[in-house]
Amino acid sequence: MDQAAGTARVWAVSDLHVAHPDNREIVDRLRPGHEDDWLIVAGDVGELFQDVIAALELLAGRFAKVLWTPGNHELWTHPHDPVTLRGEHRYLGLVERCRALGIVTPEDGYPVWTGPGGPVVIAPLFLLYDYSFMPAGAQNIAEGLAIAEKAGIVCTDEFLLHPDPYPSREAWCRARVAATEARLAELDPDLPRVLFNHYPLVREPTRILRYPEFAQWCGTQATADWHKRFAAMDVVYGHLHIPRRTVYDNVRFTEVSLGYPREWRRRPPADPLRQIVPTPATTPAATTSATAKGQL
Repeated sequence: MDQAAGTARVWAVSDLHVAHPDNREIVDRLRPGHEDDWLIVAGDVGELFQDVIAALELLAGRFAKVLWTPGNHELWTHPHDPVTLRGEHRYLGLVERCRALGIVTPEDGYPVWTGPGGPVVIAPLFLLYDYSFMPAGAQNIAEGLAIAEKAGIVCTDEFLLHPDPYPSREAWCRARVAATEARLAELDPDLPRVLFNHYPLVREPTRILRYPEFAQWCGTQATADWHKRFAAMDVVYGHLHIPRRTVYDNVRFTEVSLGYPREWRRRPPADPLRQIVPTPATTPAATTSATAKGQL
């Protein structure tokens, strides 16, 4: 960690994918530099229900506060998982277990960081995607999916991420966006915010994907102006496995993915945690690595 001794920080990480032993070893080594450090976990801890809870429990026992939002992998109903909950029921089951561990979820009040760099609202968002990041030439979801399939790109979500009780993933996304938008509008307008979601709130970060057809599983156009409307000082996300910092409309966007071992071995993560608050004095160089087909 790049932190002065004796100073608390808000850190962030995502896409821990603890089913991989090398990733699990990294998680086992994660520790705060200060007893008051907070940790944002922006989704894709793992695929199996108990693996997710075990990793979050470990981190909750080390950091003063852990805040979590699910990625798509937490929401999979994997054929090898003894927990067979699907869709929203699976999500709410994870929320219940996280709350028992003292972990802040998207269903809880947004806490305010009052340490160095504060006060700052830290807001976990759970928004999903609605296929609106469509590939070139697509006029609707069906056409977008057909273009992706022709290119050999089919997200595993299509088989394992069930929207129950909603009729579709995009319907679930619309419901989440509407509810979250209303909550954000009620926040104190004088307080800056860190918004974190598994997916980027704008499409621009997906432009460098090696397989651009995959972008339709990466967010929603409905949040394209949220970083401006809701006074974000930083938008934290994961999912793309391209850890970097960028700026859109004078707002910092920080991807905090660890990713799969085959990806991070190209850039060995001595420590995958990214400082979010206070605003880092320097920012790491953006990576140009791209995602593997259909596995995010």
